[in-house]
Amino acid sequence: MSRACPTAPGRICAARFALALLMAATAPMGMAQELGTGNGPQIGWPAPDFAAVDSRGATRHLSEFRGKPVVLEWTNADCPYTRKHYTSGNMQSIQSLAEQRGVVWLSVISSAPGKQGYVDGAQADRLTKSRGASPAAVLLDPSGAVGRLYHARTTPHMFVIDANGDVQYMGGIDSIATADVADIAKAEPYLKEAMLAVAGHQPVAHSVTKPYGCSVKY
Repeated sequence: MSRACPTAPGRICAARFALALLMAATAPMGMAQELGTGNGPQIGWPAPDFAAVDSRGATRHLSEFRGKPVVLEWTNADCPYTRKHYTSGNMQSIQSLAEQRGVVWLSVISSAPGKQGYVDGAQADRLTKSRGASPAAVLLDPSGAVGRLYHARTTPHMFVIDANGDVQYMGGIDSIATADVADIAKAEPYLKEAMLAVAGHQPVAHSVTKPYGCSVKY
């Protein structure tokens, strides 16, 4: 693996890479992904670029948004965990805040045809309108290629990428893993905190958390 360290040349970069390998090798089974190591996205490293068709039929690349922070939201409208955050208005409020702070919000639907949550472009647009959502784009990923590239496991599963194109957060939308709307107010809002930190050029307090929700229906 030979990704460049975005902010650290030479020996510092090599040291970071060696540390990542050590963490992966010594972590308990199944923890490598939680630590941000392995073949998926890694904290502080360039986010994997991709091409995906949006709900309007345009091909979008992650790289086209370089220069702005980006939120990736894996979503499935039929998942009760996703509904929790949309019926309450929680997801829409964070999307609105993202727009105010110059953050690009991309909703990704990786449900395969015939699986829960699958929609075509027109259905995706009707869904966005009906629930008052405001993503910059809804990306359709029926092959699951983008989801697998990011090791997306749940709906929702959230990622925050900084203006330089580096991953700064991945994990859950908040700290309470239930489908109960009443728990939103009691939870630590991991995604919101990370997004605001990245938009404000501040360090992220919890850069990797455990995602929760329905499994992505690849």
